[in-house]
Amino acid sequence: DTPQTPAMRFLLLALTVLACSSCVAQDPYVVLRGERFTVELADTGEKQALGLMFRDHLADDHGMLFRFPGEAMRSFWMKNTRIPLDIFYFDSNLQLVSVAENAQPCRSQRCPPYPSAAPAQYVLELRAGKAAELGVRPGDVLELHLD
Repeated sequence: DTPQTPAMRFLLLALTVLACSSCVAQDPYVVLRGERFTVELADTGEKQALGLMFRDHLADDHGMLFRFPGEAMRSFWMKNTRIPLDIFYFDSNLQLVSVAENAQPCRSQRCPPYPSAAPAQYVLELRAGKAAELGVRPGDVLELHLD
């Protein structure tokens, strides 16, 4: 064995960290009209029922993605949701079918529904105003990066 100098140990440590940094799992994200959003996945019944309820803040580059087993007419509501949202509905080909813009928080027992205009398999919730900022149109494609 050759003795290691502190500089050599530092270099080995740095190379190990650099090599392992690509091994770290990346948070799931989506891309819509060139903008990247880190997403929480609502892929269980419990997560879908809770959604973004009781949250006081949603970062500008974050959202929640709901994945369903197939296409169907979807309808979301804002019960116990504290922040206004844009709700994007995508079909099985990840093409935008409609958007419910500026869905407002609802604290009453009867909250208005925000239905999709066509069958959807994926639903993306972002902070209100994002649809207008991005200039989304029906047919825009959502890119999924979930692994």
